[in-house]
Order: sequence, then C-alpha cells, then structure tokens
Amino acid sequence: MKNLSFFIARRYFLSKKKKGFINVLSIIAMVGVAIGTTALVIVLSVFNGLEDLIRSLYSSFDADIKISLKEGKFFEYDEELQTKIKQHKGLATIVQVVEDNALVRYNDGESVVRMKGVSSDFVQNSQLKKHITEGQLKLTEKEQNFAVVGQGIRYNLSINSRNDFLALQFYYPKNISPGRTNPSSMYNSGILMPAGVFAIEKQYDEKYIFVPIRFARKLIGKQNQCTSIEINLEEGLSVRTIQESLQEKLGDQFEVLNSDEQHASLLKAIKIEKLFIYLTFSFILAVASFNIFFALTMLALDKKRDISILYAMGTPVKTIRNIFLKEGAIISLSGALTGGLLGFIICLLQQEYGLISMNMASAVQEAYPVKMIPSDFIFTMLTISVITILASFKPAQVAAKSVEIQRL
Repeated sequence: MKNLSFFIARRYFLSKKKKGFINVLSIIAMVGVAIGTTALVIVLSVFNGLEDLIRSLYSSFDADIKISLKEGKFFEYDEELQTKIKQHKGLATIVQVVEDNALVRYNDGESVVRMKGVSSDFVQNSQLKKHITEGQLKLTEKEQNFAVVGQGIRYNLSINSRNDFLALQFYYPKNISPGRTNPSSMYNSGILMPAGVFAIEKQYDEKYIFVPIRFARKLIGKQNQCTSIEINLEEGLSVRTIQESLQEKLGDQFEVLNSDEQHASLLKAIKIEKLFIYLTFSFILAVASFNIFFALTMLALDKKRDISILYAMGTPVKTIRNIFLKEGAIISLSGALTGGLLGFIICLLQQEYGLISMNMASAVQEAYPVKMIPSDFIFTMLTISVITILASFKPAQVAAKSVEIQRL
C-alpha cells in the first residue's frame, strides 16, 4: 500500500491500452521539459566557459595579487614595505609597476597609450610569453631599453619590430602652467625600440605598451615610486590566505586584490547575466509545465471511475492525491533527465570537437567555450521539482475533490 500511488501513476504513464489525447499531451509536456532543460544546461555551461576563458586571458596579463593605494596613485617602495612583503613564503615574483597614460609617436602616427613600466622579474616568469606574436618578450639588453607593444597599437601605428631605424617616441606632460612659452619644458620625452608584439584580448592589445620600469620612472619623473606591486605565487599556494595576510600587515592604506577582484565588475556582470538567463529559462520551463497541468487535469477527469473504485476499496484521499502528484513528477523528471543527459552530451561534444564556432575573425577562441559544473544540474533539477509540484497540485486537488463529493 505504501507504493500504491506510485504504482498507479506509473501505470497511467506507461499504459498502452489507450493512447488518446491525454497521452499525447503528456508526451508533449515531457518533450517540452526536456527541451527546456537541455537549453538551460547548455546556456549555463556556455556562461561558465566564458567566465573561465576571461579568467585565463586575465591570468596572462595580471598577477595573482596586486597591491596598490586605496587613495592616491604613487607610493614609495621603501625597505619597510619590502620587508613586509618579502617575509611571506612562496612568492615566485615581486614586480614593481609604474603605470600611466603617455603619448606615443611612431613614424607619422601617434596615439595615447597605457604605458606599463615593470621591473626585471616580470619577464622571468611572465605568462605573456605565450602571447608574443612577433619579435620577443624583451625589455632590457645590457644598457639598452626596449618596449613590447599590443597588437592593436602595432596596427594603428604600423610598428615594425624588425626595423632598427624607427623608434617609439614617448611623451609625458609635466609642469603645465600659464605663461610658459617653451613647449619642450612642458613634457618629458624618451625613445625605445620595439622588441615584440603581444596579442591577448582587444581591451589590452589596443591599450598597453610594456616598458622597463627605469624608463617609465624617468619619463614620469619619479625615482623610487610605484603605482602598484604585482605578486605571482608558487603553484599550490592559497591566494586567499596570502592575500589576507598581506592586507593585515600592510594596513588600511593599501588595497590587496586577487586576480578576480581586479576585474570584479566584469565578472559580476557575467554572473548577473547568468542569473537572468537562469530565471528566463526557468520561466520557459514554467510555461512548458502548463502542459503538465492540462494533462493531469484531463487525466483526473478521465479517471473519475477509477478514483471511485479506489475510494470504495478503502484507499485514503491522500493516496489518491499522491497518484496525480507522482504522475506529474514522472512526466517532468523523465523530461528533465532526458534533457539533462542530452545537454551533457552536447556540451561534451562541444568541449571535445568544438562543433559550434564563434565565426569571428578576431575571436580569442575559435569555438564557444563550455564548462559543466554539478551545481547547474542540481539547481536545474530543483527548479523543475518546484515547478512540477506547483503544476501538479491543482489537478491532484481536483481528484481529491471528486472523492469528497462522493462522501457527501
């Protein structure tokens, strides 16, 4: 008797004796849930893949931990600050950074760029080496300084890293005040030969030029000052643990950010978009569940005679109500499991073979990235369960009400 409601619900769903409108409606409901589930799983996996792709791109440019002032721009990298940072174990590189806008000229072209001066440790363990498309990642050689430019800047200024006769000319404003008549006293200038070109992502390629920190400090007019300190950790260490320790030792004057926090607004936007996509497809699944509602309502009306017989045999009203609740669960969960499996297979094929490409010449990856995580499947199943209960409740009440009428 304990599983009577499930036994009867399964018999109604699998019955071959009568394949009428109700059966067709049940199948349509199941297919609708399956399609909605498949779409939801695929879209959520694509958003996960895009989030991972963005993180991988940023990891090639950004450090594991970045230290900068909460207020202000430049700070002194003195012995006290060095001691506080270097006493932590597992720091692979500590890179001093001076970053600011500058005007760059090359041949007949000019552009305002983001000049990033970095210390020598940057070149040793930089992930940027993987993204060099022309020349080499070289900022100093003996006493000569070099620059590594983004691919977008290289196209805009027609830079040729193999041309030893044309140099990049850098200009940085200084002492701008009324009454000055000599233009050369209003800016610092310097020249660098381009050593290489990198290509990561449009946001960086059209904006950044890497230069030696000694060149950047001289151009800006700072001696031992930095705009930030970038730290890369050895493999296996907890970024969060070292980040919290550094923040505690450096105090409230400094801001210590991990790689995700350096781009918090963008990653937050992706998560919000993913949430809205989840809500949108949940609404679509709710619309698809109307077929479950109609199918169960029609079934409750069609099976009045069976309900009467069950009640006459002593079946409790609760059991009769559970028959239709479990019938709805069978329809929706069959569709959900089918859709989840289909979504898993499609995502797996996309991961392995890249079936659907981005069709963009400037795309950083040829095929759409996907990443499946268990929580997406869990939340999808929970959503379908809630929708099923809501869709099945009214038809179950109709069946129970018919029993109560017989009592009277």
